[in-house]
Amino acid sequence: MAGEMQIQNSMALEFLSLPENVGLARVAVATFAAQVDMTLNELEEIKVAVSEAVSNAIIHGYRGEANGTVRVAAERTITGLTITVEDQGCGIADVALAMQPAYSTDPERMGLGFAFMQSFMDDLEVTSEVDRGTRVKMFKAFKGDTER
Repeated sequence: MAGEMQIQNSMALEFLSLPENVGLARVAVATFAAQVDMTLNELEEIKVAVSEAVSNAIIHGYRGEANGTVRVAAERTITGLTITVEDQGCGIADVALAMQPAYSTDPERMGLGFAFMQSFMDDLEVTSEVDRGTRVKMFKAFKGDTER
C-alpha cells in the first residue's frame, strides 16, 4: 500500500455493529484527519469512504446483527493517511465481483460503496475470507509540499 513509512500519529476505535456507529466512525476519523492541513473536500471524501466501509461491515459482514465488532484504525505518516476497517463477519467470497460498481448481495442496496471508496481514496485494498471477516485498507495522500 502506498504511504507506508514511519507513523507520526495513530488511533483505533472498536464498536458494536450498530448502524448508529457509522456516524461515530465517520466523525472520529475526520477529526483525526483534520489534525493536518486538509481541504474540506478531502475531509468529506474521507468521511464518505469511512462511512461506506463501516456500513459494509455492519450490513454485509454482520448481516445487520448488532453483536459483531467493527474495528477502525487510522495512521498518519508524512505522506498521508491510512484507514483500516475490519470485521470478523461472514466475509466476501469473490472480492473482485463485490468491487464491481452496482454489485450488491442486497437488492435494496445500490452497490456503490467500493466504487466510492476507490474514487475518493488514492489506494484501496480489500482482503476477505469467508466466515472469517473482511479488511478494507484505504490510503489518502497528502497533497502539496506542506511540512506535516
